[in-house]
Amino acid sequence: MRVNEEILGTFGVEEYKKKGFVPGETYIYPTAPQMGIEEVINLVDVATELPNGLQLEGKYTKSFRRKLLDYYGNNTRDVRLTNSGSSANLLAVTAITNRVFGERAAKPGDEVITVAAGFPTTVNPIIQNNLIPAFLDVDLDTCTPNITEIEMSIVKGKTKAVMIANPLGNPVDSESIREICDEFNIFFIEDNCDGCGSTLNGKKAGTFGDISTLSFYPAHQLCGGEGGAVITKSPMLDKVVDSYRSWGRDCWCEPGKDNTCGRRFSQPCKTLPDGYDHKFMYSNIGYNLKGTEFSAALLDAQIDKLDYFVAMRRLNWDRLRKGLDKYSKYFKFMQPTPNSEPSWFGFMMTIKEPSPFTRLELVQYLEEHKVGTRLLFGGNLLRQPMYKGITYQVNSELPYTDYICKNSFWIGVHPSLHEEEINYMISTIGAFMDKHK
Repeated sequence: MRVNEEILGTFGVEEYKKKGFVPGETYIYPTAPQMGIEEVINLVDVATELPNGLQLEGKYTKSFRRKLLDYYGNNTRDVRLTNSGSSANLLAVTAITNRVFGERAAKPGDEVITVAAGFPTTVNPIIQNNLIPAFLDVDLDTCTPNITEIEMSIVKGKTKAVMIANPLGNPVDSESIREICDEFNIFFIEDNCDGCGSTLNGKKAGTFGDISTLSFYPAHQLCGGEGGAVITKSPMLDKVVDSYRSWGRDCWCEPGKDNTCGRRFSQPCKTLPDGYDHKFMYSNIGYNLKGTEFSAALLDAQIDKLDYFVAMRRLNWDRLRKGLDKYSKYFKFMQPTPNSEPSWFGFMMTIKEPSPFTRLELVQYLEEHKVGTRLLFGGNLLRQPMYKGITYQVNSELPYTDYICKNSFWIGVHPSLHEEEINYMISTIGAFMDKHK
């Protein structure tokens, strides 16, 4: 459809244009999406196509799925859109509990190796599926776990998966994890919610796992308002994920379509009456976690800009790293995993001990001077109130996780930031340091 200027004005296109930055007055958000006219046109298109525009898997969903599959190349089987990255993680873990995987399937009481330094919804699905998280510490430079410790933590017959996120877009050593999981015939779930666009040894993060996940929350590399995706490597995993995502149904017809199998009223099921409609047969205890056409409309425009978004995140990260290098005596800066090119989610700084100042003092100073900050999510998740009383395994001490919980924070590198804002962030940290040397 053709969208006229009046309609575009209604959607506040002018708001997407850069407003003047006033140092010390304009708040610098640690995360922000970058949107343009293309996204607005797609949203207007969906809205003006109602009610057909409300199809769960309409033209924009199909187009975005196709583009995302093309982006990941031959390393993926299929993509299923969800309503969030957290839901994508829930689907990924639930999928490996399915009985179709036989002895490989995770059963209540089995273990999944993960880390405590991260976001809750990497770990929550493990607990929600009555599995036991087995926690490892992370390296203080890269925030990723030691590969040898992963291998040593595997208990044959009890460990059924490794599920680890790429922290702030920095890839874990997924190549080595893939080899370990293959050796022990266990699943590798790659939480790539923070790392869309990252690479390891020239290969895209999100292509190493049996299952990988993405988030399209506004803070991430692609913004769908909300939304996420589950990416699978095998037809069986895709079928299981799609069933759990769609109420647990047995039918594989796309929404709004019937009789794809040609046996809608003749699919066998011993416990249901003869001729029972296959669209209403349920083989799993599932959810409704599907994505929406509105999110897909945004994402279909966003993915065309992904390479630019990733390049800007890397550029802003490099600017901060060079500008703050003079303070290396006081800070440990996050380092890229060897042979990786992160699609940075944020710029993390860890205060070295002993220090003449605390993280709280610095973070409060930055916030007072309009520089937004964030911690590394849950810090040490085992210190969070929600995990009190859960069953878990700690396969190593967690000194670095505790250190991060106490001393680390990050500031923004998103593509909406301009050089003047990066320079202001550097100078504001410099002003604080001048007072505390």
